[in-house]
Amino acid sequence: MKESEVVMSKLVHLAVYDTLADWEVGYAVANINTPAWHDGGYEVVTVAETLEPVTTMGGLTIQPAQALAELDPSVSQMLILPGASTWDTGGNRPFAAMARRFLDGGVPVAAICGGTLGLAAEGLLDGRAHTSSAPEYLAASGYAGAARYRDEPAVTDGDLITAGPASPVEFARHIFARLGLMPPRVLGAWSGLFSTGDARYFSELLAARAAGAPA
Repeated sequence: MKESEVVMSKLVHLAVYDTLADWEVGYAVANINTPAWHDGGYEVVTVAETLEPVTTMGGLTIQPAQALAELDPSVSQMLILPGASTWDTGGNRPFAAMARRFLDGGVPVAAICGGTLGLAAEGLLDGRAHTSSAPEYLAASGYAGAARYRDEPAVTDGDLITAGPASPVEFARHIFARLGLMPPRVLGAWSGLFSTGDARYFSELLAARAAGAPA
């Protein structure tokens, strides 16, 4: 292959840290990395404070691909912040600071569960519509954005996506929509299938993909 023919992947950065809640990002990561329902071109890159292995809440070991200090928002399509019990004890603050750099640079950030607590403590939810596990959960951060809380599974406000821990499918759907990963028809069928389990959505998904899924 000629150098001019090399196709560079669009990078999506996944923050990883001990006690990461595996289930919260599984749908998003698997579908970004595996082009079953889209045309590919994306790659998920794990990023941690150091290159030491981290252990998820489910006991899986992840070897980070990149150190946080080396992350440049301008080369990324999105930063994803999963939940983890370490957020509840004031940990992962460098990731919240990095999220500020992403948002300041116009690069999307997606946070779920504990990740939203970190963003609240960083002041990043004060002026943006958002959701989380519960209003009371974020109130513990002392943030000033309570009036912008939305009681919904997931919320997108510009470059920010937030979700609660019981909404991994909705979280993924908002991520795919913000990235433009799937045409609307494919995205609708995908969301219907994984949120309801109704087999008719699988048929719709196959048909939409085969047809090229025009908007």
